[in-house]
Amino acid sequence: MLTLFSQASLVILILFTLLWLLSVRLKNVSIVDLFWGIGFVVVNTFYVFMSGDLTPRKILLLVLVTLWGVRLSIYLTWRNKGKGEDFRYQAFRKKYGPARYWWVSFFQTFLLQGVLTMLISLPLLGVSMGTPSHALHALDYVGILVWLVGFTFESGGDYQLARFKNNPQNKGKVLSHGFWRYTRHPNYFGDSAVWWAYGLFSISAGNYWQVLGSVLMTLLIIKVSGVALLEKTLNQTKPKYAEYVEKTSSFFPWFPKK
Repeated sequence: MLTLFSQASLVILILFTLLWLLSVRLKNVSIVDLFWGIGFVVVNTFYVFMSGDLTPRKILLLVLVTLWGVRLSIYLTWRNKGKGEDFRYQAFRKKYGPARYWWVSFFQTFLLQGVLTMLISLPLLGVSMGTPSHALHALDYVGILVWLVGFTFESGGDYQLARFKNNPQNKGKVLSHGFWRYTRHPNYFGDSAVWWAYGLFSISAGNYWQVLGSVLMTLLIIKVSGVALLEKTLNQTKPKYAEYVEKTSSFFPWFPKK
C-alpha cells in the first residue's frame, strides 16, 4: 500500500509542478483550483489500474470519482472564465511581490494542494488495496445512496446558485429557495457527503483508517476554506444574510425555522 501511495504521490507532484510552471507563464495561480477535482480523478485512476484485477467496487469507484471530479472542474472553469486571478492570490502576489511570489506560490499553493489531494484520497487507496470481492456488499449500496444524495446537493446547489447570480435583479439578495432553503451550503454539504461515501466503500473493502481522508475533507470544508470563510464574507456583504442564518440550517439539510 505504501509503495502505491508513493508512486501516486510522484504522479501528483509532477502534475502540480507542471500546473505551477503554467501558472508562472500565465501569471495566474487560480488555475490550480480548476484542477482540484481532476487531481482526484488522476490519483484514483492510478490506484485502480495499478492495484491488480478490476473488481465491481473498483469499477464503481472509477465511475463515481470521475463523474464527481470532471463535473467539478468543468463547473469551476466555466464559473471563473474571464474573471482573471482570484482576489486571494492577487493579495498574496501583492504581499510577496512579483520577484518572490512566482516561487513562493509553488510551496504555498501547488505543493500544498498536492499534499492535500494525497491525504484526502486515502479512502480511494483503501478501496483499491482492499479485500478483493466480486460482489458489492450492503455497505457499498449505502455508499452509493450517500454518494447520490451528495452529488445531487453539490451539483444542484451549484446550478441553482449560478442561475441566481446570472439574474441582475438578484444582486445583493440572498438565495433561499431550492436546496438553499434547507441548508446554507448545499454544495459544501454535498461535497462532504460524496467523500463519506468513498469512506464507506473503503470500510466495505476492509480498510478502516483510510476514512481519515473523508474526515479531513469535511474539516477543510467546514472550518478552513469553505463554510467558515464564506459565512464571514457573506455576513459583511449581504445585509439580509443574518435573517437567512436565523432560519436556515448551516450545513446539514433540515426544514427552515419559522
